[in-house]
Order: sequence, then C-alpha cells, then structure tokens
Amino acid sequence: MTIFQWFVFFLVLQVIHFLATWKLYQKAGRKPWEAAVPVYSVIILIKIINRPTWWTILLFIPVINLIMIPVVWVETIRSFGRNSTLDTVLVLVTLGFYIFYINYTQDVTYIPNRSLHSTSQGGDTVSSLLFAIVVATLVHTYVMQPFTIPTSSLEKSLLVGDFLFVSKFHYGARTPMTPVAAPMVHDTLPLINTKSYTSWPQLPYFRFPGFQKIDRNDIVVFNWPVDTVYQFFDRSGRKGVVKPIDKKSNYVKRCVGIPGDNLSIKDGEIYIDGKILVLPERAKPQFHYTVVFKEPVYGAVLEENKMNEYLPYYTIPTTIWDKPEVKAYLTNGTNTTNLSEVTRDSTNVTVTGNITQEDYTKLGMNYSQLAGEMNMTEELKNKIAADPRVISVIKVVNKKDKSVFPQTGDWSIDNFGPIAIPEAGKQVTLTTENLPLYHRIIEVYENNELKVNGKQILINGQLATNYTFKKDYYWMMGDNRHRSEDSRYWGFVPADHIVGKPVLIWMSLDQNIPWSKAFDKIRWERLFTTVGGEGQPYSYFKFFLIALAAYFGISFYLKKKKQKAN
Repeated sequence: MTIFQWFVFFLVLQVIHFLATWKLYQKAGRKPWEAAVPVYSVIILIKIINRPTWWTILLFIPVINLIMIPVVWVETIRSFGRNSTLDTVLVLVTLGFYIFYINYTQDVTYIPNRSLHSTSQGGDTVSSLLFAIVVATLVHTYVMQPFTIPTSSLEKSLLVGDFLFVSKFHYGARTPMTPVAAPMVHDTLPLINTKSYTSWPQLPYFRFPGFQKIDRNDIVVFNWPVDTVYQFFDRSGRKGVVKPIDKKSNYVKRCVGIPGDNLSIKDGEIYIDGKILVLPERAKPQFHYTVVFKEPVYGAVLEENKMNEYLPYYTIPTTIWDKPEVKAYLTNGTNTTNLSEVTRDSTNVTVTGNITQEDYTKLGMNYSQLAGEMNMTEELKNKIAADPRVISVIKVVNKKDKSVFPQTGDWSIDNFGPIAIPEAGKQVTLTTENLPLYHRIIEVYENNELKVNGKQILINGQLATNYTFKKDYYWMMGDNRHRSEDSRYWGFVPADHIVGKPVLIWMSLDQNIPWSKAFDKIRWERLFTTVGGEGQPYSYFKFFLIALAAYFGISFYLKKKKQKAN
C-alpha cells in the first residue's frame, strides 16, 4: 500500500470510530468532537474505559493491536453497563459494529468507577491469559524469537536439533509488514495447518535502530528471498507460493558478503576483494572429498568416524553401462535416477549420483567399498588421508551448473563470480550481459517494471543504462559447502528480509537418538552455549542451574521469614 492509501485507510477507520462512539463519548462527559481526532480520540477512549494510558501504545503496535482492539471493544461496552455474555459475543462476532447499535439505539449510562476485577474465576483466567499473550507477542516480535535448526547447512557450528534464541534488537527489530496475523506463529496455524495471516493489508518496511550492523561471518536468520520451500534442492521448477516478506520461510546462514564487497569463490574458498575470507575459530567448513581405498573398507571407515553425510559410489557392469539406451536414461538429468561416471576398468564402471532402488536392483549394481565421497572438515580430511588403507583424498570441485545463480550456466557452487554485493545508493552500469545478476533486485525486491527489448533495458518505461540500488544486500552461505542451499543458488538477500541474530543455544536434541533414551538425546554440552564469540563453544548451563537454585532458595527464605514475622 502507498502512503496515500494508508492515509485514506486510517481516515476511514477514524470516521467509523467517530460514527460508532460520539454519543458514548458525550455520555461519559466528553465532547463529541474528541471522538473524531486521530490518536487523541484513542487516548480519551482509554481514559473512558478506565485503563492505563500506555494501553494507547499497544493499540498502534502491529499484531499486538489485533489482540488489544477486541479487548477495548469489550471494555467499552462494559463501561456502559453491557456486561452480559451475549453482549460480549455480539461485539466480538460483529467486529465491533455492535457498538453502533448501542450508540444509536440504547439509552445506556456511563459507569465512571466500575470495578476492573472480574466477578468470576473464569474471567480472571481470561484476563491473565490475554495479558500473557500480549507480553509474549511483544517479546517474540520485537525482542527475542525461538528458532530451530532444521538442516545441516551450518554443521559444525550449528547442529540439526539446536534450539536457538534469535535476537531482534541486535540489528534492530523489524516491525511486522503483515499486520493481520495470528500472534507467535509464522505462516501456518498449528494443528489445523492453515494460513495464519491475510496478505492484505501490508505495512511499509520499518526497522528500529540496532546497536550493531551485520558483519562478515555473522550467523544471521532471515526470510528466504525466493518463494516457500517445498523441498530443499528441488530443481523441478515447481512454482512456489508467493508470500509477504515476513511470512516467507525462515533461514539461517553465515553472512560472508556485506554491501560493497567484491566476492568470488575459487575451488570452494571464499574471497573478498581478492583476499581469502578468514572464518572464526568456531566455523568449520566442510566439503565433499573423493576417497579411494586400497581395500574394500568404505563403509567401515564411515562407521569408525561416525560420518552420516556421504555420497556412495556404485559399480555397474561395463557391458550394461555402455549400452547407449541405458546410458542415456541414467545420465540425461531428467529422471530421478541421474548418474555420472567416475572411473572404470575392464569389467565395472564406478558411478555416482542419485538412483532409485528399483533401478539399482534392475541394473545389477553394487555399492562400491573401494571409493566414495565423504563430507569432511579439514581436520577430518587430514586424518582420513593419513589412514594407511587410503590411496587418495581429492576435494570435489563441482562443474558449471545452470541451477547456480544467476542461472546462466557460467558458474558453479565451487567456482563463482566475481560479483559486487549491491549497496544502497550505489550505481551499477546495466547491460543485457550482467542484467541476470540484478534482474530480481530491480523487478521484485525494489518493485520496478523491467522489460528487455533486444539490447535495450527499460525500467518503468524509461531506457536505462545504469541503476541505483535502493537497499543494502547480503550474501549468505552455509559452512557445509556442498550441502547448503544458499545465495549461490538464489542470489542476494535484501536488508528488509533480515530477521535477527542467533545469540544462544538453549536446547539441543540429537535427531538420531530416540526419545526412549531421553537423557542421551539431549546434547548437554551444547545447552546454554553462545552462538557467536571467540574460541570453542562453552556451556553456561551449570551457571543457569546455580542461578535458578539461588532464586528459589532466596524466595523460600524470604517467604519463611515473612511467615515468622506475621
């Protein structure tokens, strides 16, 4: 919505409020015109219903106001003696328009000093619950949000099953852009599995000042710039669900490029302005390596080193693989089965890739125990390379791929760029050759009409040879370099998609251990560890337990002391 549209929208709301309440204002001893003045009318209404003035602020906070407005409706009619359950139901189901009926048809009397305490235990419970929801929503939206790590893209820094607290205030809390939404849920209502928001209206982007900027190597939670995830690494071209920015899927990655950086990737290593990016000690990037053995021990080595991320190689008889119709089926990239040749001898071909169980059985294939890919840190790679059973360990360097941003087929996830990370206010020369890099920025993120006519680029109907960026952008990547869907596939992350900064792991559950072994399932060493910082992660869980015990101990002591005094 434009500023003018929002002005009209709020003007209409103010007119509705005036028409619905001006007589009630008068009966409460106020002037009718006070119901017509924006903001001031709300302050006066809060006084009329005998609630604290600070409630006014809550009525203007997106999402929070969805809880508070119905409360004010109920409090308004109760201030004029309409206390029955039927009255409460009617004002809620009519979205407040029941107040019109009371205003124009009922001879009600204002109750200036009515009791604010509920006459029933149920009412007290509802009031307490509403207050708790308001406080929790405020904290969730503007201070701290829980987040769960769903994938292994940041192993070994963050593990699948880590439960995080994500700070909204480090980079500045972002006000909700989707104001009509259920509190404390993302895009879907739990249990009933339906949409938790309405796409209209949309508020303009606004972020409160933070006390730090996003820096290189920060781990950041953000809204996925493309459409909602159906399946990670889905290359089917299936169209996603278009959602408002703040309702897009939440992602967490490491920021490796900030506005103004010149970024490139060479053989998997990240370079900023021509210099290799030095990662913090806690970051342990992983790559796939092809490991060849002297004897059939591939599976045994995986088990010995507790590796759960690997890519097996398969052997297939040479006579079968070399049949043109078979090879075309197995390598054309359009099937679920998609293989590529690694090595061969006189009898067998070693291949790698994806294959269905049906094809595996039909073709008489076997898992190779002499070679395979392993996903390893540098430390583990060196350990495996020193194993006397190993012939060679070679880093996998992926070939050029059209699924890699900007989907031109010029780059791969391991050899990429150079590209300049866009910065607000900076200008770039536009050509049809570099336009794929900025197409989505210009058209989607910055809401311009973009057309290409031969060699001519038209922006909003005007011939354009350059473009000035309106926003800052970031480059996000996972530490698990060959198992991370990140900016290498979908490009830049706009500043308005930033959610917050993970600061604390408060719980961590090993997904490979069943709940029947609950004690072992909890990764105790990761509880209450900080996400950032220098050195190796350190658990502050014991200090938390000490503080908790001290709190309850002091509370018990003070209670006993008070009882003795009485």
